[in-house]
Amino acid sequence: MKQMSTKKRIITEALHLFSEKGYNAVSVGQIADAVGIKAPSLYKHYKNKQAIFDAILIEMQQQYDKQVSSMEMNGVDAALDLALFEKISEEQLIQLGINLFLYFLHDNYVCQFRKMLMIEQHHNTDLAAIFTKQYIEGPLSYQGILFSMLVNAGIFINENPDIMALQFYGPINLLLTLCDCQPKREQEALQMLQQHIKQFNKIYKMGGSK
Repeated sequence: MKQMSTKKRIITEALHLFSEKGYNAVSVGQIADAVGIKAPSLYKHYKNKQAIFDAILIEMQQQYDKQVSSMEMNGVDAALDLALFEKISEEQLIQLGINLFLYFLHDNYVCQFRKMLMIEQHHNTDLAAIFTKQYIEGPLSYQGILFSMLVNAGIFINENPDIMALQFYGPINLLLTLCDCQPKREQEALQMLQQHIKQFNKIYKMGGSK
Protein backbone atom coordinates (compact mmCIF):
# COMPACT_ATOMS: atom_id res chain seq x y z
CA MET A 1 0.00 0.00 0.00
CA LYS A 2 1.32 3.46 -0.94
CA GLN A 3 2.37 5.46 2.11
CA MET A 4 0.41 8.66 2.68
CA SER A 5 2.43 11.82 2.08
CA THR A 6 3.06 14.22 4.95
CA LYS A 7 0.90 16.82 3.20
CA LYS A 8 -2.02 14.39 2.99
CA ARG A 9 -1.49 13.25 6.59
CA ILE A 10 -1.74 16.84 7.75
CA ILE A 11 -5.20 17.40 6.27
CA THR A 12 -6.36 13.93 7.36
CA GLU A 13 -5.32 14.48 10.99
CA ALA A 14 -6.58 18.06 10.92
CA LEU A 15 -10.04 17.00 9.76
CA HIS A 16 -10.17 14.33 12.47
CA LEU A 17 -9.33 16.91 15.14
CA PHE A 18 -11.77 19.46 13.67
CA SER A 19 -14.57 16.87 13.74
CA GLU A 20 -13.87 16.01 17.38
CA LYS A 21 -13.18 19.47 18.85
CA GLY A 22 -14.39 21.98 16.28
CA TYR A 23 -12.30 24.08 13.92
CA ASN A 24 -11.78 27.02 16.26
CA ALA A 25 -10.62 24.84 19.17
CA VAL A 26 -7.77 23.18 17.28
CA SER A 27 -4.35 24.81 16.94
CA VAL A 28 -1.70 24.25 14.30
CA GLY A 29 0.50 22.82 17.04
CA GLN A 30 -2.10 20.18 17.86
CA ILE A 31 -2.32 19.20 14.21
CA ALA A 32 1.45 18.91 14.01
CA ASP A 33 1.50 16.74 17.14
CA ALA A 34 -1.15 14.44 15.65
CA VAL A 35 0.92 14.05 12.48
CA GLY A 36 4.09 13.48 14.51
CA ILE A 37 6.00 16.51 13.27
CA LYS A 38 6.98 19.92 14.66
CA ALA A 39 4.96 23.03 13.81
CA PRO A 40 7.79 24.57 11.72
CA SER A 41 7.77 21.44 9.56
CA LEU A 42 4.01 21.75 9.08
CA TYR A 43 4.43 25.33 7.86
CA LYS A 44 6.59 24.03 5.03
CA HIS A 45 3.41 22.45 3.64
CA TYR A 46 0.68 24.90 4.70
CA LYS A 47 1.16 28.52 5.72
CA ASN A 48 -1.63 28.50 8.33
CA LYS A 49 -4.73 26.70 9.57
CA GLN A 50 -6.92 28.34 6.93
CA ALA A 51 -4.70 26.88 4.21
CA ILE A 52 -5.15 23.44 5.76
CA PHE A 53 -8.92 23.94 5.77
CA ASP A 54 -8.87 25.07 2.14
CA ALA A 55 -6.96 21.90 1.25
CA ILE A 56 -9.62 19.85 3.05
CA LEU A 57 -12.32 21.50 0.91
CA ILE A 58 -10.41 20.66 -2.27
CA GLU A 59 -9.91 17.04 -1.16
CA MET A 60 -13.59 16.81 -0.25
CA GLN A 61 -14.65 17.97 -3.71
CA GLN A 62 -12.20 15.64 -5.46
CA GLN A 63 -13.50 12.65 -3.52
CA TYR A 64 -17.10 13.59 -4.28
CA ASP A 65 -16.33 14.02 -7.98
CA LYS A 66 -14.70 10.59 -8.03
CA GLN A 67 -17.68 9.02 -6.28
CA VAL A 68 -20.37 10.45 -8.58
CA SER A 69 -18.22 9.75 -11.63
CA SER A 70 -18.25 6.07 -10.64
CA MET A 71 -22.06 6.33 -10.80
CA GLU A 72 -21.85 7.91 -14.28
CA MET A 73 -23.08 11.26 -12.91
CA ASN A 74 -21.71 14.77 -12.80
CA GLY A 75 -23.45 15.57 -9.52
CA VAL A 76 -22.82 19.33 -9.76
CA ASP A 77 -24.08 20.46 -13.17
CA ALA A 78 -27.67 19.28 -13.50
CA ALA A 79 -27.69 19.87 -17.26
CA LEU A 80 -24.97 17.25 -17.67
CA ASP A 81 -27.08 14.73 -15.73
CA LEU A 82 -30.35 15.33 -17.57
CA ALA A 83 -29.87 12.45 -20.02
CA LEU A 84 -29.35 10.04 -17.12
CA PHE A 85 -32.54 11.04 -15.34
CA GLU A 86 -34.60 11.19 -18.53
CA LYS A 87 -34.19 7.44 -19.03
CA ILE A 88 -33.61 6.10 -15.51
CA SER A 89 -36.07 3.51 -14.19
CA GLU A 90 -37.55 3.73 -10.72
CA GLU A 91 -35.47 0.75 -9.59
CA GLN A 92 -32.29 2.38 -10.89
CA LEU A 93 -33.22 5.68 -9.24
CA ILE A 94 -33.75 3.95 -5.90
CA GLN A 95 -30.40 2.20 -6.15
CA LEU A 96 -28.70 5.47 -7.08
CA GLY A 97 -30.33 7.16 -4.11
CA ILE A 98 -29.23 4.38 -1.76
CA ASN A 99 -25.65 4.47 -3.05
CA LEU A 100 -25.36 8.23 -2.56
CA PHE A 101 -27.03 8.05 0.85
CA LEU A 102 -24.60 5.35 2.04
CA TYR A 103 -21.65 7.31 0.67
CA PHE A 104 -22.59 10.40 2.68
CA LEU A 105 -23.40 8.29 5.72
CA HIS A 106 -20.32 6.04 5.84
CA ASP A 107 -17.43 7.68 3.99
CA ASN A 108 -15.09 8.61 6.84
CA TYR A 109 -13.86 11.83 5.25
CA VAL A 110 -17.37 13.02 4.42
CA CYS A 111 -18.70 12.14 7.87
CA GLN A 112 -15.92 14.00 9.67
CA PHE A 113 -16.41 17.04 7.46
CA ARG A 114 -20.16 17.10 8.13
CA LYS A 115 -19.59 16.68 11.88
CA MET A 116 -17.09 19.56 11.92
CA LEU A 117 -19.54 21.89 10.17
CA MET A 118 -22.38 20.90 12.49
CA ILE A 119 -20.20 21.72 15.50
CA GLU A 120 -19.15 25.10 14.15
CA GLN A 121 -22.30 26.33 12.40
CA HIS A 122 -23.57 28.18 15.49
CA HIS A 123 -20.41 30.16 16.30
CA ASN A 124 -18.44 30.50 13.07
CA THR A 125 -20.25 32.44 10.37
CA ASP A 126 -17.85 31.37 7.62
CA LEU A 127 -18.31 27.68 8.40
CA ALA A 128 -22.06 28.19 8.82
CA ALA A 129 -22.12 29.58 5.27
CA ILE A 130 -20.21 26.54 3.99
CA PHE A 131 -22.62 24.23 5.84
CA THR A 132 -25.59 26.02 4.25
CA LYS A 133 -24.10 25.85 0.77
CA GLN A 134 -22.92 22.24 1.10
CA TYR A 135 -26.03 20.68 2.63
CA ILE A 136 -28.92 23.00 1.79
CA GLU A 137 -28.45 25.51 -1.02
CA GLY A 138 -26.23 23.38 -3.27
CA PRO A 139 -28.43 20.25 -3.33
CA LEU A 140 -31.65 22.29 -3.63
CA SER A 141 -30.24 24.31 -6.52
CA TYR A 142 -28.99 21.23 -8.38
CA GLN A 143 -32.28 19.38 -7.94
CA GLY A 144 -34.42 22.42 -8.69
CA ILE A 145 -32.64 22.89 -12.03
CA LEU A 146 -32.88 19.16 -12.77
CA PHE A 147 -36.61 19.00 -11.98
CA SER A 148 -37.22 22.11 -14.10
CA MET A 149 -35.60 20.41 -17.08
CA LEU A 150 -37.57 17.21 -16.45
CA VAL A 151 -40.80 19.26 -16.39
CA ASN A 152 -39.83 20.94 -19.68
CA ALA A 153 -39.04 17.51 -21.16
CA GLY A 154 -42.54 16.30 -20.27
CA ILE A 155 -41.26 13.67 -17.84
CA PHE A 156 -42.53 15.37 -14.69
CA ILE A 157 -45.86 17.15 -14.29
CA ASN A 158 -45.92 20.94 -14.49
CA GLU A 159 -45.39 21.98 -10.88
CA ASN A 160 -42.92 24.30 -9.15
CA PRO A 161 -39.51 22.60 -9.50
CA ASP A 162 -38.04 24.42 -6.49
CA ILE A 163 -40.79 23.03 -4.27
CA MET A 164 -40.23 19.60 -5.82
CA ALA A 165 -36.56 19.88 -4.85
CA LEU A 166 -37.50 20.83 -1.29
CA GLN A 167 -39.94 17.94 -1.03
CA PHE A 168 -37.45 15.46 -2.50
CA TYR A 169 -34.30 16.51 -0.66
CA GLY A 170 -35.76 17.49 2.73
CA PRO A 171 -36.68 13.94 3.84
CA ILE A 172 -33.36 12.52 2.58
CA ASN A 173 -31.38 15.07 4.60
CA LEU A 174 -33.59 14.34 7.61
CA LEU A 175 -32.93 10.59 7.31
CA LEU A 176 -29.20 11.26 7.11
CA THR A 177 -29.40 13.29 10.31
CA LEU A 178 -31.39 10.51 11.94
CA CYS A 179 -28.67 7.99 11.11
CA ASP A 180 -25.98 10.36 12.37
CA CYS A 181 -27.78 10.55 15.72
CA GLN A 182 -28.96 6.93 15.88
CA PRO A 183 -26.80 4.65 13.69
CA LYS A 184 -28.84 1.57 14.60
CA ARG A 185 -31.77 2.96 12.62
CA GLU A 186 -29.92 2.78 9.28
CA GLN A 187 -31.99 -0.08 7.86
CA GLU A 188 -35.20 1.68 8.85
CA ALA A 189 -33.94 4.83 7.15
CA LEU A 190 -33.04 2.94 3.96
CA GLN A 191 -36.53 1.44 3.79
CA MET A 192 -38.06 4.88 4.25
CA LEU A 193 -35.75 6.27 1.56
CA GLN A 194 -36.98 3.69 -0.93
CA GLN A 195 -40.63 4.42 -0.12
CA HIS A 196 -39.96 8.15 -0.34
CA ILE A 197 -38.53 7.86 -3.86
CA LYS A 198 -41.43 5.65 -4.99
CA GLN A 199 -44.03 8.05 -3.61
CA PHE A 200 -42.27 11.09 -5.10
CA ASN A 201 -42.29 9.41 -8.53
CA LYS A 202 -45.97 8.54 -8.11
CA ILE A 203 -46.83 12.14 -7.36
CA TYR A 204 -44.71 14.00 -9.90
CA LYS A 205 -43.78 11.69 -12.76
CA MET A 206 -46.07 11.82 -15.79
CA GLY A 207 -48.22 8.71 -15.67
CA GLY A 208 -47.06 7.89 -12.15
CA SER A 209 -44.37 5.37 -11.18
CA LYS A 210 -42.91 3.27 -13.96
